[in-house]
Amino acid sequence: MEALLAIIIGLQTAGGLYLVMRLRTFSVIIGTALLTYSVNLFLFASGRLAINMPPIYSKYAEGYTDPLPQALVLTAIVISFGMTAVVVLIALGAFLESDTDQIDVRRDPQDLDLDPDEVPLDVDSREPGLQEPKGDFAQ
Repeated sequence: MEALLAIIIGLQTAGGLYLVMRLRTFSVIIGTALLTYSVNLFLFASGRLAINMPPIYSKYAEGYTDPLPQALVLTAIVISFGMTAVVVLIALGAFLESDTDQIDVRRDPQDLDLDPDEVPLDVDSREPGLQEPKGDFAQ
């Protein structure tokens, strides 16, 4: 049973790493979620949980299970849910701004759908999105 759980955690971690290394934001979000789930499973399995044992030792109980891994996993689930919501909103904002969910895309300023009045005149054509330094900092 322990070997099966270790294999499942390893496969889940490998799938999460594969998705994180892709160049689409949705795949990165799903991969990060898979990685957090695999870490949660690892924390939960490392606690050596006992079945039908109380989490607090008493004089009537024959043994007890450690409640710390359960508390850590519950805290990690809440934190990962909040961080996933934040990352989804950031990815949605990036998608609405650039019309693509691809990561590490370089575009020319002329390809962007901007009004002619909003296009800055001092855009460096070698590096899209970067502006020339102004003032005494120009070389």
